[in-house]
Amino acid sequence: MAQNTAIASQDFNCTGFDVVDHVATITLNRPQRRNALNFRAYDELESAFRIASADPEIRCVIVTGADPAFCSGDDVQEIMAGPKAVSQTSQPPIVRPRPTPAAMAALDCECPVIAAVNGAAVGWGMELALFADIRIASQKAKFAELFVKRGLVSDIGGFYRLPAIVGPAKAAELLFTGAVIDADEAKRVGLVTDVVPHEQLLERARALAASIAENPPLAVRSLKEGLRRTAYGDPKEIGSWAIDRIRRLMQTEDHKEGVASFLEKRAPKFKGR
Repeated sequence: MAQNTAIASQDFNCTGFDVVDHVATITLNRPQRRNALNFRAYDELESAFRIASADPEIRCVIVTGADPAFCSGDDVQEIMAGPKAVSQTSQPPIVRPRPTPAAMAALDCECPVIAAVNGAAVGWGMELALFADIRIASQKAKFAELFVKRGLVSDIGGFYRLPAIVGPAKAAELLFTGAVIDADEAKRVGLVTDVVPHEQLLERARALAASIAENPPLAVRSLKEGLRRTAYGDPKEIGSWAIDRIRRLMQTEDHKEGVASFLEKRAPKFKGR
């Protein structure tokens, strides 16, 4: 059994991490904010994936959220409206952008990743589900690429993973509309492989993870690398482009209106500037 001493030595409070029988479980743990990601949660999520990938005793990773949500995306009050928000600066940073570190950590994870989607997976929460190799949904799960509603574009998941998983036309529909789909629709379009009763979700994910973990770990990691090379290609270029575009869109009036309307619980009025 692998031990989680590396992660235990760090000050994690937004993300749970445990390892049992070669399977690591990463749990987003901000239920009072529906597991929305603030800056610290992003850092912890990145570290959790890096630690799991580097530990040869870990053969599979499950990522999930503390009920009632999987991940509701960015914490709008901190990421988009707080004092550190990019939209608070007058100009985008004059540096070469790089993909979101947590996104790359999830994509770079050398062992298989299963997303056990227990509730809303929207915005960057849907991105996180897309970074997994396999997605299993509870009957309570919902999915949405909500970025357009904030006057933004998706992170790397929407451009790099989503079209390969559901096809370019369905990906375009989800990205352009920001529509919310339920678990059954997600299975119909191939976004998830299975939909199970809510109380059986982790049991199902752990059973699948155990069946993966009992196989030769070097062969499994090589299979994952082969799929990454053939099904998806190199994510870094599109990831850099997406982050640059997000930073620029964060300066627009439409983005600020999208954030304000969300916080004020009203319909937005976009002006195309």
